[in-house]
Amino acid sequence: MDRLQAMKIFERVVEEGGFAAAARAMDMSPPVVTRMVAELEQHLGTRLLQRTTRKLSLTDAGESYLQRVRAILHEIDDAEAAAAASTRDLRGTIRIVAAPVLATNFLAPMVALWHAHYPKLMLDISMDAFASSRVDEFDVTIMVVGEDFDAKIVARPLVQGEAIVVASPHYLNRRGTPREPQDLVQHDFLRDSSAPVRAQMGPGRKLRLQSLRADVPDEEVETPAVLQSMSTELLMRAAVDGAGVTVTSRLLAEDHLARGELVHILPNWIFSRYTIYAALPSGRMLPARTRVFLDFLTEQVPLAMADKRGQFS
Repeated sequence: MDRLQAMKIFERVVEEGGFAAAARAMDMSPPVVTRMVAELEQHLGTRLLQRTTRKLSLTDAGESYLQRVRAILHEIDDAEAAAAASTRDLRGTIRIVAAPVLATNFLAPMVALWHAHYPKLMLDISMDAFASSRVDEFDVTIMVVGEDFDAKIVARPLVQGEAIVVASPHYLNRRGTPREPQDLVQHDFLRDSSAPVRAQMGPGRKLRLQSLRADVPDEEVETPAVLQSMSTELLMRAAVDGAGVTVTSRLLAEDHLARGELVHILPNWIFSRYTIYAALPSGRMLPARTRVFLDFLTEQVPLAMADKRGQFS
């Protein structure tokens, strides 16, 4: 048995949630994947996975073993990257996790340029709405945090932004344009139910808005929701189609605002300020390939944002 290959297969089975999915991801046959995991369990003398007809789960021994395996595989990748760096021929895989909206709108537009610069460095991008809880599992975690972010992790800021209130012209023509925060009480609200946004809502899930004037206090508004979702893109689509008012990132809304599909309402108020960070696992040497990727993001993100704003100014 190739123990290193068996460990890689075991890790992928857990990540993909099944033997067949892992086999597809690794371009192997399902029987080989199943046999390798079984041989690994036999070698260790313990069951790593609980198998049922509906789902796959880790045993206590499997959970502990997975953490060690991930650390070992990361160290191997780091060693290979260090060796490759010495020849100035970086290659390998950078494992990234991000919330779906960031993966689609933030990372995907940069893939072509990245590949042109580093054709031998593959980006393996996973999507998880709770990406910030998985920092130690990936090389880089792209996450959005609020102004009060004070976590004890290694993180590089990439871009800052604001969350604003928007609605479509069609909706506003039909229902009227809010002039003050309390006017939102009379409007249909499309609510983001993701955990980071819920944490910034007022008591009783009220919408808390901040004035851009320092001498004006925050306001909390009862917003009757007609739609609730963790998907930013779903809420944006519904807003463009005239379903109601929603809060979204100005960066994500820029294209729709420029095309006149959305209108920035209550322009003297914002929902929040935030920063997009690239977070790194703690206690590990930073591989050369990861450092290159971070430098790429740090350089390209401001350029991309400036270019986008320039198109619509």
